[in-house]
Amino acid sequence: MKVGIIGSGMVGATSAYAIMMRKAASDIVLIDINEKRAIAEAQDIMHAVPFASATDIYAGNYNDLKDAKIVVIAAGANQKPGESRLMLMERNASIMKDIISNIAQVNPNVIFLIATNPVDIITHICIQIAKEFGIPSHKIIGSGTTLDTARFRSLLGSYIGVDPQHVHGYVIGEHGDSEVICWSNVDIGGVPLEDFIAHRGIEFNEDIKKKIDDGVRNAAYKIIEGKGSTYYGVAAAIAKLVDVINRDNRAVLTVSTLNEDVEGVKNVTLSLPHLIGGEGDLGVLPIKLNVKEKILLKKSAEIIRTKIDEYENKTEGN
Repeated sequence: MKVGIIGSGMVGATSAYAIMMRKAASDIVLIDINEKRAIAEAQDIMHAVPFASATDIYAGNYNDLKDAKIVVIAAGANQKPGESRLMLMERNASIMKDIISNIAQVNPNVIFLIATNPVDIITHICIQIAKEFGIPSHKIIGSGTTLDTARFRSLLGSYIGVDPQHVHGYVIGEHGDSEVICWSNVDIGGVPLEDFIAHRGIEFNEDIKKKIDDGVRNAAYKIIEGKGSTYYGVAAAIAKLVDVINRDNRAVLTVSTLNEDVEGVKNVTLSLPHLIGGEGDLGVLPIKLNVKEKILLKKSAEIIRTKIDEYENKTEGN
């Protein structure tokens, strides 16, 4: 149950801490171009082990991943002043190719979890790169809207007074502004939301829906405004994925993967409910959407596909 984490910034280091606290791995290897940072983060987390579970956490290199089951990619370049989004994407694509090629040489059977943003586009790029090394797409999984789904369940659960773990609902599509909250199939412990709120006498209207929607959709902006970046939520999502894969728990999670067709949009990488287990992505699950949600999902898929096309046209032109 060894896990490698590429990138020891806030997301990578916090993911390592969350994985350790969750007892989701026996060994965690931190790899970073800044070796001092990786060593420092590993040592700091190791000091918390006596308060949690026996986990070996250390800084290492790609050779240490030869027996890893999972590698989390939390590395990536930051946008420079005057740099376009496409230029940044090209630099990140180069970083991903370097990471995947180095890992493929020592462990071609590893499962990749992608946490680098924009996660849908980066995951799509990683899937294309992995093909060159014979790595199947079901072993490349983006964190996608796992965090957005958690935010939705948390906010809705708080409003109606229910443990979020008993709120069943999904956020799908892009991990970003065009994400789709699937109100039409929310249930509370198996009871449809409409029936639950009627039975409990809870006030629920479009304004409340909009407030929850805003809390989910704009959460990252508000957090970044307050403290510069988000990392606890996504780290918990990564730890959950690691736990599910390592234990083959067969959980349903809204991860970002390559889809042949989403509402008529071909070959697009976005989030839908998937069954996740020991071999990685075990397949998408059918989800019933109303007409409005289908239209919104198609729009989200088109936005992502347009960004992919821009990137691919730019790289082909070079």
